[in-house]
Amino acid sequence: MDFQFTEEQQLLREMVRKFADQEIRPLAREIDEKEAVPRSVLRQAGDLGLMGVVFPEAYGGGGLGETGYCIVLEEIARACASTATVIGGHQSIGAMAIHLFGTEDQKRRYLPSLARGETIAAFALSEAEAGSDAGALRTEATRTPTGWRISGAKSWITNGNIADVMAVFAVTDRAKGSRGGISAFIVETKWPGFRLGKPEDKMGIRGSGTVSLYFDDLEVPNENLLGEAGAGFRIALRTLDCGRLTLAAACVGQAKEALELSLAYSRERVAFGKPIGHHQAVQTMLADMATDVYIMESAVYRTAWMADQDLPFARQASMAKLFCSEALGRVVDLGVQVHGGVGYTRDFAIERLYRDARINRIFEGTSEIQRILIASDLLRHGTGWS
Repeated sequence: MDFQFTEEQQLLREMVRKFADQEIRPLAREIDEKEAVPRSVLRQAGDLGLMGVVFPEAYGGGGLGETGYCIVLEEIARACASTATVIGGHQSIGAMAIHLFGTEDQKRRYLPSLARGETIAAFALSEAEAGSDAGALRTEATRTPTGWRISGAKSWITNGNIADVMAVFAVTDRAKGSRGGISAFIVETKWPGFRLGKPEDKMGIRGSGTVSLYFDDLEVPNENLLGEAGAGFRIALRTLDCGRLTLAAACVGQAKEALELSLAYSRERVAFGKPIGHHQAVQTMLADMATDVYIMESAVYRTAWMADQDLPFARQASMAKLFCSEALGRVVDLGVQVHGGVGYTRDFAIERLYRDARINRIFEGTSEIQRILIASDLLRHGTGWS
């Protein structure tokens, strides 16, 4: 691959970094403690075009593809993982399902306001008994004379507490299971029959709302069926390919921040008569952190380039998500170690990074699920390497 960032992408990075440093980073601790990203921040992101940067200009987006979007999430995650998660749940999977599988009418109805950040999206797939096993959904949608009626519950839904629009997945033919028995719907949360459950009290990314949802005979018109009836499982998997890639990009941002914080601390903290960065034990940790960051970044932007070239990238997205989420865990753990005792206190940002990092090995497909997906693709298609 002969890849380098274009001038437009470099300018995008500079703009997003300035926004993140000036508007998000000063609020990061407050976002964690108050457990909410201010809507004003999301409106500002929308005004800058960051809430729909991946979508075509025809629907109000930035038309900058997966590479541009990865840049956005990386830079925002450096400042605040919660804010990156809210934007990711909105754009990477919630609105992405409409972008990938919506009709022309659906795209024109929903994407422009989503791209401007005037409305927020969510992706409602997981259930209490169907997290990794998406084929075990219990939420059902039955036909009515004018559309569909959805009944059931969803769990662990990012943005569920603030979303205006959701891609909701429900069983429409239980006998067929995941092979033709699940359908996807565009649901507006203002419709009768929708209600929120309690928010989850999470260890990390506390500023990103995660809630249960309930659908009590919620009526969905025919025109809000997303894709074809029975195609829901395929829609979910394809959408999650994009989500996993951009989640990996957010991991890159968090890892870079942890490395920068650790470098700065290793230059300032003095032990045994010299900055701790001059001690070989600390140098080894810094070197390992930097090596992981380099490989993470390489995996993400190679995969983003493939996506933007319309090349198959599902396996590579799983690889990037798997490696980056696990590498981030190593990086933030070493970052706390470099900081020593103060790294375990909330006075230092590395502590928040440590808590925020852990979820990345779980949501949008656990590490174990990613390994299954990668191995299954290898067995079907071989390595694909020359």
